Amino acid sequence: MSDSVRKLYDTVTERRENPQEGSYTCYLFEKGMDKILKKCGEECSEVIIAAKNNNKDEVIYEISDLTFHLCVLMAEMGIEPEEIAAELDRRSQKTGNLKQFHQVDKNS
Repeated sequence: MSDSVRKLYDTVTERRENPQEGSYTCYLFEKGMDKILKKCGEECSEVIIAAKNNNKDEVIYEISDLTFHLCVLMAEMGIEPEEIAAELDRRSQKTGNLKQFHQVDKNS
């Protein structure tokens, strides 16, 4: 995982372990999983909208927001960035694994 994501994750977990008044990260942990998931969904939608509008700078901004909220989710669930990196590495070993799509009978 990149150093930037690792540093972000470490900051998020630090806030979780040592809450600071007025911290948005602490607010998310205080509100719990429903709020964290809601924010992940909102940020994902904002990435989609920025991409649809073909605005590269906005996409970068929104992906950064989504990455932050995903780090909060990971910390809440006890998922380390290295676990994500390991899964991505595992997937990169696969070749020629196009998914088989369900065939629809258009006559029925």
